[in-house]
Amino acid sequence: MVVITVDFRSDTVTQPSASMRRAMAAAPTGDDVIDRDPTVAELESRTAALLGQEAGLFMPSGSMSNLVALMTQLRPGDRFLAPRHAHVLSHELGTAAWIAGGIPLELPWSHAPGVPAVADIEAVAAEESAQPAYYELVTRLVCLENSHNHAGGHIIEWPLAQQLSDAAHQAGWQVHLDGARLWHAAAAQAVSPAQAAGGADSVTVCFSKGLGAPVGSMLCASREFIDRARRWRKALGGGMRQSGVLAAAALVALDEELPRIDQDRVRAVQLADALSQLGLDAPTPATNIVLVSPGPGAPHSAGELARAWQEAGVGCLTMGPAVRLVTHRDIDDQKLAHGIGLLAAATERLRR
Repeated sequence: MVVITVDFRSDTVTQPSASMRRAMAAAPTGDDVIDRDPTVAELESRTAALLGQEAGLFMPSGSMSNLVALMTQLRPGDRFLAPRHAHVLSHELGTAAWIAGGIPLELPWSHAPGVPAVADIEAVAAEESAQPAYYELVTRLVCLENSHNHAGGHIIEWPLAQQLSDAAHQAGWQVHLDGARLWHAAAAQAVSPAQAAGGADSVTVCFSKGLGAPVGSMLCASREFIDRARRWRKALGGGMRQSGVLAAAALVALDEELPRIDQDRVRAVQLADALSQLGLDAPTPATNIVLVSPGPGAPHSAGELARAWQEAGVGCLTMGPAVRLVTHRDIDDQKLAHGIGLLAAATERLRR
């Protein structure tokens, strides 16, 4: 059995820090379903403020956060727009359709990888306004993703994020932002998370991606929205009890990990540079996700490359025709250098 010595599979593989574990052990708790948990309430308030929203709702996962947001904003049979390969389309078991009842319309990556153009939204709005018949689909929502996982962590730059929201609002639609890695997108642009959210009506963020907390995501929006969303969370079985033990770790993550999160991007750029020097196709990443492929004419596939790296003790995952490597809090400079060495040796063995 191969032992992973450097784990680039995801930024969800991080272990809770010692300070997180201490905070979890000491956290004041309450029944969050009956009369609220004080530590959860603090996390919800702080996160909402960071995102420029009125209220937050603590969730076990980002997938549940996205689903609850869609259930709150859609009626069965309503159409929603989302960029190609968005997480809500490709990685959440189709729950946007079979549970929330939404009918997805995929938007192209017209502006940049993972990013639609304002014109894409305007075109759908114009087509819909020209077809007012009662039996036509009615669009209610635009779902954006920042950063976009399948596009290699590409970001929506904040002026464009606001323009996309403005276009949706002009059409009379709401905007939900899957900001699982919004922390990275904000840090890469040196803007606040609220700016990076770009005027979205509801925003999901994760504490277990990038920030290193063991469990938890947050859905933030207006108070009225969150009051309705709380009912859907309960319907899905997400009404947690003494969940302050989890929220405590997320509070530590906001204090200790958020200020240093851009180090992940810096190390991802170093990793991509090293892989490019090996003759692989590794574009410079915008955040902490590196997508690398063997390159045109290579005698081996991305799958073969990933297997060679895994056999060398490097954790990685394939994503379409590429291999995905993700930097995170547990990859420091020493681990990065060791990982690059293992990748180089394994790549050379594969070529031989």
